[in-house]
Amino acid sequence: LVLELNQVIIPTYGTVPEQQNLHTPEWVDFDDKPDSLFFKDGQRRVDFVLVYEDESKKMTHKRSDRKKQKRKRQVYESNLINNGLQLEATRSVLDEKLIFVKVHAPWEVLCTYAEVMHIKLPLQHNDLKTRESAFNWFSRLFRVDENIIKPEQEFFTAPFQKEHLSNFYIQDKDTFFNPATRSRIVHFILSRVEYATKNNVKRFGINKLLDTGIYKAAFPLHDSSFRHLSADPNCPSERYLLYREWAHPKNIFKLQPLDFIRKYYGEKIGIYFAWLGFYTNMLTVAAVVGVGCFLYGCLTKDNCTWSQEVCDPNIGGNIIMCPQCDKVCTYWNLTITCESSKKLCIFDSFGTLVFAVFMGIWVTIFLEFWKRRQAELEYEWDTVEYLEQEEQVRPEYEARCTHTVINEITQQEEHVPYTAWGKCVRMTFCTSAIFFWILLIIASVVGIIVYRLSVFLVFSAKLSQHISGTEAIRKYLTPQTATSVTASLISFVVIMILNIIYEKVAILITDFELPRTQTDYENSLTTKMFLFQFVNYYSSCFYIAFFKGKFVGHPGSPVYWLGKYRNEECDPGGCLLELTTQLAIIVGGKAIWNNIQEVLLPLVKNLIGRYSAAARAEKVVPRWEHDYHLQPIGKLGLFYEYLEMVIQFGFVTLFVASFPLAPLLALFNNLLEIRLDAWKLTTQFRRMVPQKAQDIGAWQPILQGIAILAVVTNAMIIAFTSDMIPRLVYYWSFSVPPYGSHSSHTMKGYINSTLSVFNISDFKNASKPFSPWFGSQTTCRQVYRDLRYPPGHQQQYEHNIYYWHVIAAKLAFIIVMEHVIYFVKFIISYAIPDVSQKTKSKVKREKYLTQKLLHENDLKGVKKTMGKIAEKIIKGADSTFRPKDE
Repeated sequence: LVLELNQVIIPTYGTVPEQQNLHTPEWVDFDDKPDSLFFKDGQRRVDFVLVYEDESKKMTHKRSDRKKQKRKRQVYESNLINNGLQLEATRSVLDEKLIFVKVHAPWEVLCTYAEVMHIKLPLQHNDLKTRESAFNWFSRLFRVDENIIKPEQEFFTAPFQKEHLSNFYIQDKDTFFNPATRSRIVHFILSRVEYATKNNVKRFGINKLLDTGIYKAAFPLHDSSFRHLSADPNCPSERYLLYREWAHPKNIFKLQPLDFIRKYYGEKIGIYFAWLGFYTNMLTVAAVVGVGCFLYGCLTKDNCTWSQEVCDPNIGGNIIMCPQCDKVCTYWNLTITCESSKKLCIFDSFGTLVFAVFMGIWVTIFLEFWKRRQAELEYEWDTVEYLEQEEQVRPEYEARCTHTVINEITQQEEHVPYTAWGKCVRMTFCTSAIFFWILLIIASVVGIIVYRLSVFLVFSAKLSQHISGTEAIRKYLTPQTATSVTASLISFVVIMILNIIYEKVAILITDFELPRTQTDYENSLTTKMFLFQFVNYYSSCFYIAFFKGKFVGHPGSPVYWLGKYRNEECDPGGCLLELTTQLAIIVGGKAIWNNIQEVLLPLVKNLIGRYSAAARAEKVVPRWEHDYHLQPIGKLGLFYEYLEMVIQFGFVTLFVASFPLAPLLALFNNLLEIRLDAWKLTTQFRRMVPQKAQDIGAWQPILQGIAILAVVTNAMIIAFTSDMIPRLVYYWSFSVPPYGSHSSHTMKGYINSTLSVFNISDFKNASKPFSPWFGSQTTCRQVYRDLRYPPGHQQQYEHNIYYWHVIAAKLAFIIVMEHVIYFVKFIISYAIPDVSQKTKSKVKREKYLTQKLLHENDLKGVKKTMGKIAEKIIKGADSTFRPKDE
């Protein structure tokens, strides 16, 4: 058998046997042991389960189709047996149409494919001494009890080689390959075994059989119920322990047992929860500082002079504002914005500036320390050289390898799925498709803007605000507020709908690209999905922050959108409060929607499946049938979990200057998210096929890109969206001579000096309001701070010197803030190495040990062999050249 397996060449996928040579699984009856993970003999472990519906009992297909499906399945199972796997079939207890095929990989098969897949396995115990951290006593309070989940032993490892079998640390052949590794190896075989040949094209792989419905499911088994320990003494009940010590809500403030998660679910899931836990821990610091800045704003809002002037009946009460739209809008008092100005003082304060600078530095510290943590995990979990040595080509890629090219390095022929010209055409098509769909997202944003502009007219007419009015509702439900809230809700609904569409589009484009490996596939899909999501989620926020109210002209000469709709204006305090509202609705709505989608849907589906089978409570059901009725994890696995968190990371960092409480909300969400994801994996989903992962993949450069962009966006929000810079310019320059009349620096008079004056007689007929003018005043004030010369000036309605001072100050602020933060980020990046000295020592020690155990032993054997050959040669030479007379 070993000789036969050694001759298996993975790209050939075996041969299709003749009808009479088909091998079939062994049929057995269920032995009424619900917790057993073994074949009926109790010796061979179930490494994988295939589920299909008996073709003879199918009623939904034609008879000829059922025969074809049965033939393909039989050929596939026969080839599995030819590849060394052992199969055992059992009929379902609850549904006689279902057949469960249990798959077992013998020792010889595991060894063969472990070498093919370059799987790293233990050589000897790690003999490097580790120093206890000074904070170890504190972290021990939050760790999982080591008596319940014992710490994993550390080993030096090396890629497995059968010829060096004696050098590996093998105490027991049954436990040398743990269940996760066994499942990986079996899935590798299942993905590459042939089931048909059509037009000289081989059809192979369990994925295609699942897509065509020949098999209904394929999955590794959970080792126990999550509710109780397994009755089988050979079962460690790791699922139960994970639920009890990790997924249960009581552990919300405990550290995660990452090594145990990795052991059970594989490195890919382990690295996700490691990253999510690290991110959540770092959010604690950001949340504390954010709350401090928010409290500072709350404590200082009563000292906010400009807000006091807005609310003062003798100042704001005497300031008459120009209409905010054409004809149907009316004149109004500045005091109407009193409540919003008070709220704005909380967020638009000096503390916000401090917090924006802090977050620019925090995000760098987070990414740099995550690199160190990731390097530690790469070593501890044996993924340091994974991409170079271990990752295999995707079966979908191999199936399309019909073109032959010469490898420039080896000068050997190799098969590829497309030529250089074909690859260029594919890339051009995919890039064009991506840009097209991004433009479609932008078109939806334009639609929301048009909605804002048109519905504002309606709200202005319905929610009329007369100067003499005393309605309490106008304090809180202004036309701007109503427009902003409804537009944000519609924007959220549009975002959710577009997400569903773009998910399918991104998958189709990536499938067409045909990436070579699974990592390439996921990285390509990640980039596309994030581009779509970035534009989809953030475009409305960018519009409010940087475009709304910036290009509106002045009351006598407004700017029109699409030649019809008058451009939107911000409140006198700016658009910062509206940006905060938009963020709150999108982030809050997204969190609620995701929790419903991720938790309630699988829970409801499982409940329906559980109660639809009335006989379930009466019959003993095996472990594989219990797992079959759980929800499949999906082809993309944790992709959406990463995407959700990275989008949240963007909201926390890109627009944090408008909402310092964002890190606190993200912290609460993530504490819950970790346990919800853990609960979902351990209770509602089938066990995932354990997969290797070296790092978080394409999400790492995306996070770095967001970190760089966050500095720019926060600097621009403070400069252009908030009112901080104009206030500082007024305080230091225009409140005192020669521009001001105050004897010392003060904020008094700020509101009156920054609202430009407009003569109502200069209104054009197209924009002149219908409502009559009450009072003897002939002027009104511009809503937004556009800083123009008053009527009667030789340059009336042109920008004044104060405006240009403010623009210069804003640009100077952006340049200084960016350079200071980028310089600090550079220093931090340089000062914190990506790999710690302790990890470097472990890597060097492992390489030395590998070389010593695996290569020096070979050299000794070669020397012995060569020494014997040399002696024979010398003896032969002596006898040849010896004199005849001797």
